[in-house]
Amino acid sequence: MPLFLPEPSLPYCRQNRTAVLLINLGTPDAPTAGAVRPYLKSFLSDLRVVELSKWLWQPVLRGIVLPFRAGKSARAYEKIWLEEGSPLAVYTARQAAALAERLPGLLVRYAMTYGNPSVADVLSELKAQGAGRLLVIPMYPQYAASSSGAALDKVFGQLLRQRNQMSIRTVSRFYDDAGYIDAMKNHILQYWTEHGRGQKLMLSFHGIPQSHYDLGDPYPDECRHTAGLLAEALELTENEYTVSFQSRFGRAEWITPGTQDLLDRLPEQGITELDVFCPGFLADCLETMEEIALMGREQFYEAGGKNYRYIPCLNDHPDWIGALERLVKENLGGGY
Repeated sequence: MPLFLPEPSLPYCRQNRTAVLLINLGTPDAPTAGAVRPYLKSFLSDLRVVELSKWLWQPVLRGIVLPFRAGKSARAYEKIWLEEGSPLAVYTARQAAALAERLPGLLVRYAMTYGNPSVADVLSELKAQGAGRLLVIPMYPQYAASSSGAALDKVFGQLLRQRNQMSIRTVSRFYDDAGYIDAMKNHILQYWTEHGRGQKLMLSFHGIPQSHYDLGDPYPDECRHTAGLLAEALELTENEYTVSFQSRFGRAEWITPGTQDLLDRLPEQGITELDVFCPGFLADCLETMEEIALMGREQFYEAGGKNYRYIPCLNDHPDWIGALERLVKENLGGGY
């Protein structure tokens, strides 16, 4: 068996195209336990996600977590599944297609860290189309080892298998990018114009374990920096917005304040009209549509809230696609 992957049958002079690869987390292929189980197994087996020895973690994952969590997650996916498929896959595909229309001279593709289309398959396809230069953008504005780091690991792992390696550039974070901040500002203002505005805006980011932060992961700081820039752009006072972290998993201590904790406490503090937006998610998915839009609303109302508005992610909003286009051009320079 060859040590390296076979190269496409293209002369070296035709392997000089430039490609852009957008990478998102991933999703099961269907909202069923049978489809969710291998997706969760791949996701939760990544040492970037669960930093435990495989000898300790794998028996727990296979014997306890997967048998119970696969069915529960499948039922959650059923609630938010679109006619075209998984929301994350649908919106990520739309983003890539919209970006490709703005950059006709480039090959623009998307892949998933876990699930389909895989990074390996997409890189193989790009190789066959003559891509010799690659710009990789994990679709996470704020860097975390468990998201951006895991996505880049997949790309670097494939480069190790290439005989004729691509030239590569990465964008590991863009939490303070002016176009990204401006796109969110315009999106939120448009939503408020159409649907009204609550007493407070909650900016909910995905959480990470406190131990990851203690060991040097910059993610919470970058989230708070993004939130500050967005609040400034929206001309909000400190009392008009709050930052929180969602999606806790397991028994370990996670960074605070927790989104779910605040949903319980805010009505007690007189905040009964709440708007929620998730700046760290560029495409709506299970964590935004089910955890925040559905379960979050139910929790807030049970705690005494009166009006709860979930503001969708940027998805394929034209301002965001424009910001993404500028981000690509800035990182490729004028030579693409």
